[in-house]
Amino acid sequence: MKTFLILILLFAFCSCGSAQLDNSESEDLHPIITGAEQTTEYLPLLKGNNIAIVANQTSVIQNTHLVDSLFSLGMNIVKVFGPEHGFRGNAGAGDTINDDIDAKTGISIVSLYGKNKKPTGESMTDIDVVLFDIQDVGVRFYTYISTMSYVMEACAENTVSMIVLDRPNPHGDYVDGPVLDPDYTSFVGLHQIPVVHGMTIGEYAQMVNGEELLKDGVKCDLKVIPVKNYDHRTPYELPIAPSPNLPNQNSIVLYPSLCFFEGTIISIGRGTDFPFQVIGHPRYAIGSFTFMPEDREGVAINPKHEGEICYGYSQFGFNEIFYQNPKKLHLGGLIDMYNYFKGKEEFFTSYFDKLAGTAELRLQIEAGKTEQEIRASWQENLQAFKEVRKKYLLYTDFE
Repeated sequence: MKTFLILILLFAFCSCGSAQLDNSESEDLHPIITGAEQTTEYLPLLKGNNIAIVANQTSVIQNTHLVDSLFSLGMNIVKVFGPEHGFRGNAGAGDTINDDIDAKTGISIVSLYGKNKKPTGESMTDIDVVLFDIQDVGVRFYTYISTMSYVMEACAENTVSMIVLDRPNPHGDYVDGPVLDPDYTSFVGLHQIPVVHGMTIGEYAQMVNGEELLKDGVKCDLKVIPVKNYDHRTPYELPIAPSPNLPNQNSIVLYPSLCFFEGTIISIGRGTDFPFQVIGHPRYAIGSFTFMPEDREGVAINPKHEGEICYGYSQFGFNEIFYQNPKKLHLGGLIDMYNYFKGKEEFFTSYFDKLAGTAELRLQIEAGKTEQEIRASWQENLQAFKEVRKKYLLYTDFE
């Protein structure tokens, strides 16, 4: 448990003051201007067309939702496609999203996280252009890039153009993790990329098109509205929580590393006030911090170890440690936790390999490989991905 002991000592010296989502860039002389805020760049492309918008609660122009703003301007929005967590962002992870009518505008909402994750041909028949504006977090198993890829595919198949309004990536300043094995392709891992890909959603869309990653190699008629005053060297704090279980900067920074625990018997705090900021288990006293997961509508339905006191560690303040060290996935805690448990055969669930995008990571941990040995095994594939990635970058890179 050496890794955890070191981290706990470091946590004691960390302030949690940066936990709130507060983008200090707005106070700079050159503030970041998202694609959505540059209305003069894309309004001419929308006028006179039937528009579908792929959006959630992060799709805002200043403090106004993109859909509400364009609706007030008289744009002909015929439908909204709602991704995981829903159009207004109030559904929990994995919750089925149903088709609906937006109470505020009366616009039809077509779910892309229910019986269909890809728009059907029927749902595309009355559309001229799709506008995509969702804040991503730059991690392979965060499903918005899969949704975007399926929407691009539907656009290509139905001769519909697509505009991506780009937004910064809070993990855009590094690339790390195992590259997806095609045998483990799923909605939480659609393409052969590492866990942290270091691209904005607009750059990612360009790569999907350019590398012919869509079904049958089809290409989407794509336009990206880039972010102004952004580069991959500057850390970015999201002004709006991207999903119910990533409520603050601590959770966002920890997400790429802690999400692996979702494929284990360990809780990461779903159903508490601090999801993706704690780790624990009810039957093993692995730390002094305690928490109890509870069912919370719109946030966590039947969370792991619901109603049981979990013993473990609080990761509050870890984002400051993370920013003081090289950007990378942190596997030490996962390896230590596995080594600590006596019932190792129950530690991993079937979901772990799907999250990792490969069986190799689990097998390496079970074989007693060190974090350094595991990281070394990623490097060849990571370098190959970086060569592809750089062809599609819209902003100055971090290296």
